[in-house]
Amino acid sequence: MEQAHLDLAVKLRRELHRHPELSGRETWTKGHLIDFLRRHTSLEILDRGRWFYALYRAGADKRNIAFRADFDALPMDETIDLPYGSQYPGVAHKCGHDGHSACLAALALEINTHGAKQNVYLVFQHAEETVEGARECAPLMDEAHIAEIFAYHNVPGLPENRITLIDGTACCGSTGMIIRFTGIPAHASQPEDGRNPCFAIAELIRNIPEFTNPARYKGLVLCTVVGIDAGKEAFGMSAGEGRLLLTIRSQFDRELEELRQSIEDKTRELAAQYGLEYAFSFKDSVPATVNHKESADKIRRAAKRLGLELFESDAPIRGSEDFAWFLKRTRGAMCGVGIGEDRPPIHTGAFDFNDAVIPTVVDLFRALLEE
Repeated sequence: MEQAHLDLAVKLRRELHRHPELSGRETWTKGHLIDFLRRHTSLEILDRGRWFYALYRAGADKRNIAFRADFDALPMDETIDLPYGSQYPGVAHKCGHDGHSACLAALALEINTHGAKQNVYLVFQHAEETVEGARECAPLMDEAHIAEIFAYHNVPGLPENRITLIDGTACCGSTGMIIRFTGIPAHASQPEDGRNPCFAIAELIRNIPEFTNPARYKGLVLCTVVGIDAGKEAFGMSAGEGRLLLTIRSQFDRELEELRQSIEDKTRELAAQYGLEYAFSFKDSVPATVNHKESADKIRRAAKRLGLELFESDAPIRGSEDFAWFLKRTRGAMCGVGIGEDRPPIHTGAFDFNDAVIPTVVDLFRALLEE
């Protein structure tokens, strides 16, 4: 990677870090990235509203390949002293999406200077943290006949520039599940006159170990209580309504559906037992991110040619990644790039992206264009 391009990418990354924006509100971020690419490249820029892509044309007879980066931040405070720290209280780039976008912009600089043998679509995506963005962008895979798409995520705790990869499920699928029970309130001295949903909620929680019993599944399955909301701070009343908020996740989409069905069946049983009405709603649903082996093998070969250390993971990341929606429409793979063993975890106040890995990511992506 050219030093001048690296210098521009680092400056860009720190500007993005200084101006973080939450998912779905990335107006300045998107505009700044577009301005950067227009200023420093001659690539076509196609604005799609909340997201955009840059396009390098190698020829009508060439294959179409895509790379994706996300650019939203988190609702967190900057808790470390940085010369380019967040200017906005309660919002900060604590997942490294500023670095992801800077890497993709740096790839644009390299392609603009050195060209490529394939048509290259550089997708800059909003709202990854709420798993909304990729679903909105993914139809581009069909519209542009994208043959293959690649992405990466920075990995703190892994040695700097080490590539981590897995065939099959790279990130678990998940969904937020809200179970609402409606009963009948009563005076606290006569609870038998009402129908209190708290007993059903407690029973559901007690059954979580059975819902997620590893003997029932082939892969990883988890159910996490993220919230309970029942009754009011009124000590003369027995609660008449309540909600249980769960996040369920699984290595395989089929088993996520089985887990959801088990919880729903038990909910219906308990509602009948306690004389309650019930309703389900779902939020932040995303399937498993499943790497295609052919694409993952290309990352392996590219890393080997570059002399990069490769770590073969034996388990998926438990967290979800909306890159899954792209992989539902075309072939592709996602890898991890280590940013240092001493780096704090993502989604913590002490996290900051490591600019030293930008050349590694750019060189890896350029090597994939030679496949």
